[in-house]
Amino acid sequence: MLNKSIKFLIENKLVAVLMLVLFIGWGTINAPFNWNIGFLPNDPVAVDAIPDIGENQQIVFTKWEGRSPQDIEDQITYPLTTSLLGIPGVKTIRSSSMFGFSSIYIIFEEDIEFYWSRSRILEKLNSLQSGLLPDGVNPALGPDATGLGQIYWYTLEGRDAQGNVTGGWDLQELRSIQDYYVKYAMSSASGVSEVASIGGYVQEYQIDVDPELMRQYNIGLNQVVKAVKESNRDIGAQTLEINQAEYLVRGLGYVKSISDLENAVVASEEFTAIKIKDIGKVSLGPAVRRGILDKEGAEVVGGVVVARYGANPLEVINNVKEKINELSPGLPSKVLSDGRTSQVTVVPFYDRTELIQETLGTLNEALTLEILITILVIIIMVFNLRASILISGLLPVAVLMVFIAMKLFGVDANIVALSGIAIAIGTMVDVGVILSENIIRHLDEHKNDEKKSNQKLSINTIIYNATSEVSGAIVTAVMTTIISFIPVFTMIGAEGKLFRPLAFTKTFALTASIIVALFLIPPFAAFLFRRKSIKMKFSYVLNGLLVLFGLVSLVMGYWLGIILIGFGIIGILKIQDNLSLKKANWYTGGLSALAIVFLLAEFWRPLGVDKSIFWNLIFVAIICFGLLGVFIVFRQYYTRILRWALRHKLAFLSIPTLIVIAGFFIMKDTGKEFMPSLNEGSFLLMPTSMPHSGVEENKRVLQQMDMAVASIPEIETVVGKSGRTESALDPAPLSMYENLIQYKPEYMLNLHGERQRYKVNDDGLFELKDGRFIANPNNSDNVSMSVVERTQLIEDDDGKFYRNWRPEIKSPDDIWNEIVKVTKLPGVTSAPKLQPIETRLVMLQTGMRAPMGIKVKGQDLKLIENFGIQLENILKEVEGVKDEAVFADRIVGKPYLLIDIDREKIARYGISIDDVQNVLKVAVGGMVLSQTVEGRERYGVRVRYPRELRADPSDLKQIYIPVEKGSPVPLSELATIRYEQGPQVIKSEDTFLVGYVLFDKVDGFAEVGVVEAAQELIQSKIASGELIVPKGINYKFTGTYENQIRAEKTLSVVVPLSLLIIFLILYFQFRSVATSLMVFTGIAVAFAGGFMMIWLYGQGWFLNIDFFGENLRELFQMHPINLSVAVWVGFIALFGIATDDGVVMATYLTQTFDRNVPKTIEEVRASVVEAGEKRIRPCLMTTATTILALLPVLTSTGRGSDIMIPMAIPSFGGMIIALITLFVVPVLYSWKREYQLKSVVK
Repeated sequence: MLNKSIKFLIENKLVAVLMLVLFIGWGTINAPFNWNIGFLPNDPVAVDAIPDIGENQQIVFTKWEGRSPQDIEDQITYPLTTSLLGIPGVKTIRSSSMFGFSSIYIIFEEDIEFYWSRSRILEKLNSLQSGLLPDGVNPALGPDATGLGQIYWYTLEGRDAQGNVTGGWDLQELRSIQDYYVKYAMSSASGVSEVASIGGYVQEYQIDVDPELMRQYNIGLNQVVKAVKESNRDIGAQTLEINQAEYLVRGLGYVKSISDLENAVVASEEFTAIKIKDIGKVSLGPAVRRGILDKEGAEVVGGVVVARYGANPLEVINNVKEKINELSPGLPSKVLSDGRTSQVTVVPFYDRTELIQETLGTLNEALTLEILITILVIIIMVFNLRASILISGLLPVAVLMVFIAMKLFGVDANIVALSGIAIAIGTMVDVGVILSENIIRHLDEHKNDEKKSNQKLSINTIIYNATSEVSGAIVTAVMTTIISFIPVFTMIGAEGKLFRPLAFTKTFALTASIIVALFLIPPFAAFLFRRKSIKMKFSYVLNGLLVLFGLVSLVMGYWLGIILIGFGIIGILKIQDNLSLKKANWYTGGLSALAIVFLLAEFWRPLGVDKSIFWNLIFVAIICFGLLGVFIVFRQYYTRILRWALRHKLAFLSIPTLIVIAGFFIMKDTGKEFMPSLNEGSFLLMPTSMPHSGVEENKRVLQQMDMAVASIPEIETVVGKSGRTESALDPAPLSMYENLIQYKPEYMLNLHGERQRYKVNDDGLFELKDGRFIANPNNSDNVSMSVVERTQLIEDDDGKFYRNWRPEIKSPDDIWNEIVKVTKLPGVTSAPKLQPIETRLVMLQTGMRAPMGIKVKGQDLKLIENFGIQLENILKEVEGVKDEAVFADRIVGKPYLLIDIDREKIARYGISIDDVQNVLKVAVGGMVLSQTVEGRERYGVRVRYPRELRADPSDLKQIYIPVEKGSPVPLSELATIRYEQGPQVIKSEDTFLVGYVLFDKVDGFAEVGVVEAAQELIQSKIASGELIVPKGINYKFTGTYENQIRAEKTLSVVVPLSLLIIFLILYFQFRSVATSLMVFTGIAVAFAGGFMMIWLYGQGWFLNIDFFGENLRELFQMHPINLSVAVWVGFIALFGIATDDGVVMATYLTQTFDRNVPKTIEEVRASVVEAGEKRIRPCLMTTATTILALLPVLTSTGRGSDIMIPMAIPSFGGMIIALITLFVVPVLYSWKREYQLKSVVK
């Protein structure tokens, strides 16, 4: 069936052309990159920076204003948690009870559908038994989003038409605009789950009643409450019909101003109305706030846009921006005293678009460079331009087909998913290389046969014979690679969510490469290799046009002109017989290779953009031609080495054996971690202050930190948050800070997120639009004079790149160290190095704000805290733990003012507990009694005592409690007031109270190793009696390392299973256990080679040399590599490709032996050498493409390279060492055949 389809397409080339057009058009429509595709519709694959690997989680959020964490825990969180535990599919429930609200996190099993789980929760909430929760308390389901959905943060600022900051708006005004205009406009954007506000002041009407005046007028609080509620009401009185016209009747009574409330009647004495203004003061003021937003030292108002679960983040952000563009002209503006017009403007400070685009850009660049390198390898090693065109065309078409499959199967495009294509490039090319090489060989053999026997076959027949000969081997080789990824599909939890998309894309890529190679390359090969000669006149015209286009391009300043002129001149000389066909092919191939090397130097820039194109060109030429030269030399000496190995089998086989043993020992000593972190281009600093810090103190500290961070030259902007946004997704206390720090890219980027060149003068100074010249910060002592905005520089493609960082700043880690230095403040804890997306994922998975920690469970908060502090001190002794990052939760540290009511005393006055509590609630905290309706805006009306009567505990004693039959009694007569320390937040898990001890590792240490060292030390302390675990207390290490442990357990089962399946596929191909085992040895050798490369990366001496002024270790970003899931995925990818050369070699060995039927040992070895000689070129080419194609990935520094590089290292090292299998398989095959001959002789 396969060969019949191939034959049909070779004979019906129009069908192949239509297939090609369909794949290109459809793939372009679905491509995730921001391509301008003109008239074609745009329906891209959903795009994000990284997969959402958080738990399958829902949030139940309950507000109970003014209540302490203990009240919230006892009356809301605990009863709700016990009720929700019975929902089907619930894995665990975490909760936190804080001042004024409860957050319950319900984590479901991974197979539970997101919206199904929401419906089950709503069912449970609607069927709660009466009396379970206090009156007026209504739990609500959180937004249909995860913490990773926070994709767009912004502030509202007054700016002029040029975008300059003008101010002129107070925080109360801005908060009202945010709450009632901006928030709802953005919420209407497609894909938005919610928009949450933060910062500024929420306006409310405040009625400060004077208790002394109330006593004089004999008015109780209940009368004030009744008066306020009854003074703010509209009614409808049906309709009236007047003169046959119907009129709707409305009674207007909503409060519109302060005077409306002041004139509300509370009581009447002797026909004299006692109004609110007679017993108190009405004013507009700020409501109690639990969140502050600060931008570089100035308090601001802002919001966060949260994308709906499953929505395309990039599309949602674009929808939000469209809404902002619609909304902006209608936002309020005012003329300031200096005559300037200030308009409220939405100013983003975190926009995930940039990260997504840069990540896609990194992958786009890596794929482009891989394709160019692949073309170079093919041109040099095949030295056939037509074959090179065929194979080169395979890659882009196959990649476009992957985008089609991703869209159809709902696989999002992100750094991990698209890395699947990047690491599959080598294998994808292998398919085309093997096929094209076989086609060329068949054409050459047919040419020789034709001369001898005059038998002429059609080009279609030759192409079909060549394709059908290797089609089975190609399918087998690719199937082994696809099968090798079965372990990735079986991964569960975070690692499954992270790497399943990669497994899909790699499978799609390999499937696409088979389709292109077997169904598209043959018909196009039949067209390209046909023997029809082009008419001489047409040839002259064609080559003349090439020269003409080259001259035009040359005049325009493009190097492409030189290449076109070169091709044209070679063509003309060839027509005039001034050049032989062989020389013309040499010149054409050489010119093509030089052109590709130049393209590589221009776009790759391995030595850095600050180095000239000349030195980059030299470096790329040395690397590419040097490595290809090694392969060519290898090919030249292959036969000689193979003959030696066949004569000295044991000596030779000891080499791969030693390699495998060395790889095993290296694997045992390699550190372990879950995942290398993705460089997001921003940091999230999350320190905490002391629990007793008030609003103003937290604001002061927050502003001090923001100003300190903003003073670092490499910082673009810093916005700090204290407390929480108005969202269930953000349950933060006031003492928790989140400083979102955006740092500048190393080099100035243009609007498309690409490095841009800017105009310089002869002295290398950058020219500004205003005529001034400035130095680059990288070369300037006076950095402050060199920091400019992109809009000030002049774009110039012949200019230089502008570096934003100082000379001593080499990496983002250096910027983080600067941040840590300037944010060391008294009373503020340090924080681990975190990034926005990384932090959200960590918090979703573990409930902590650090990647590593210890969870302490128990029934007593004080015991939990004390034990946690003991663990904190022990952790500081562990090697590899960062001392300043160790912090145990100070759970019981919030000052409480307790008013203990004496029941006997209140009984004497006939007063109930409720009577006293109601007075306290209104007098101290205030009570929101009603809500005004002012157009679209709504403001609360709060009643309370004046500040001077509630600002001090001694003042509270003078609060008078009304007595029904008698004079009011001061609170001091009825209750005692005392201080006590209590919890700031009460956390629990499955109803058990919990506290966390957070810690972080020192750079260079492996995550799992640090945790294991900490476990050992704690266990030794317990065993020696130095640490005593209190009764009822238990502890457990938690964090992202748990994902690594779980993934390791899964892989320990499924990797051997996939290897077994690969072996079975090999068996069904060769029908021989021995031959299958020979091919299988390639996996063991390559596996060891991958670990040897990981070991070399961690050795300081390896490649620690300067090359053209660039250190090679820095160029290839060599540092200790831990064994993470990303590395294991790289190894799994290696397993599939490690057998490819062995399959090709073993297939031809079998065919050669079947044809020659050797009868002596000499004949056996001669047949082995013959097979090896004929198959060494395609095998070397596949290995060369795999190794060289990974070089751009290994030197990549863009967003996402942190994850791509660890996946590429095993394949890079493994395939280098796997070259030895080109000898192992023939040697073992020869050994087997020689043994069989000896057995027959005996």
